[in-house]
Amino acid sequence: MTIVVGVTGGIAAYKSVSLVRALVLAGHEVHVVPTEAALRFVGRPTWEAISRHPVTTELYEGVDEVRHVALGQRADLIVIAPATANTIAKLAHGLVDDLLTNTVLASTAPVVIAPAMHSQMWLADATQSNIAVLRERGVTVVGPESGQLTGTDSGPGRMTEPDGIAAVALALVAGDEKTAAATTSAARSRRARVDAEPDSGRLDLDGLRIVVTAGGTREPFDPVRFMGNRSSGKQGMAVAAAAAVRGAIVTLIAANIGTDAVPDGIAVIDVSTTLELEKAVQTAAGQADVVIMAAAVADYRPAQVRQGKIKKEATGDRLTVEFVVNPDILAELSAAKHEGQTIIGFAAETEPDPATLLELGRAKIARKGCDFLVVNNVGWKTGFATDDNDVVVLNRAGDIVMEVSGSKLSVADRILDATLTGV
Repeated sequence: MTIVVGVTGGIAAYKSVSLVRALVLAGHEVHVVPTEAALRFVGRPTWEAISRHPVTTELYEGVDEVRHVALGQRADLIVIAPATANTIAKLAHGLVDDLLTNTVLASTAPVVIAPAMHSQMWLADATQSNIAVLRERGVTVVGPESGQLTGTDSGPGRMTEPDGIAAVALALVAGDEKTAAATTSAARSRRARVDAEPDSGRLDLDGLRIVVTAGGTREPFDPVRFMGNRSSGKQGMAVAAAAAVRGAIVTLIAANIGTDAVPDGIAVIDVSTTLELEKAVQTAAGQADVVIMAAAVADYRPAQVRQGKIKKEATGDRLTVEFVVNPDILAELSAAKHEGQTIIGFAAETEPDPATLLELGRAKIARKGCDFLVVNNVGWKTGFATDDNDVVVLNRAGDIVMEVSGSKLSVADRILDATLTGV
């Protein structure tokens, strides 16, 4: 397969060296088309060595073969990583002032872009409008992620890692279920999904005090072993980041997740067990306007925690452990909430049937007494530790107030839209 990799002028260009290398090692013919600005970050010799093809930025080189048209016509796939706000704007409006934009315009191949820029640039109305235009035309947008940016800033705008970009791009071209299932669900058509990233730089949650729990609790058997779950904390982290970008004062209670990518300005409380999480969230909830319980909390814990490592030689072929029930933190918060406070719970279920999943959600919100419940299906390859999510938001009456799918950051924003409008 012939792949054109466009590289534009952002610091994330250095990551695209790994992307090109991965595509080449996978057996594809890769032609790198950098912009002049991109060469300020990674030089021409590097791109030529990695791609094994000559590299030029000049529109008027190779005019005998009409290079920009020839490249576009030969391409089976075009990937632009990183895609800066400037290049995204040019693509959306059909502006062609360099070899890369000419190549894209002259091609009918699928186009994948991986945006990378500062959060304020990504959330700007102009950028979001341009992204919407490209999606309507069938361009696949991968990311961006939320995390550490250039300098000390953090937030949405970090380029998706090269292996993730490659997986989505190759699955898109392969077009078969097996390949697509092995990648993130972003490989499926974006136009068929409610998958918009945050739509503006709005500060509609300005000053709102929000507590978010994320991750999965761990219940120790001994100093070495614990019982846990597969939650990565990505959705809770995305909710915290989206709320902070919209002006909220956010406290993140993080259960066993790496918090290096948490945007600046978010207070982080690290916990491990369910009892630790209970204590932290009850304390934080006292002054909170909103509590969002996105963490996966263990229902049970061992009745006895051994002070030394459990030895197989001492237990024999079988080990019997007695468990006791953990407190129902969501129900406790709902029962004790103060006037004007909003409590939002999450329910991860393995039920594949949508109708039955809804019934489970309705039964759960009736038991818990929270104001809203975010219900999603999880399994071996869905929900936990993925970059995308599909959720249904129920209100206290059990009515559906929103169904949304997309990247976890975009889902986070829509959850905030559905539950906090008017708070």
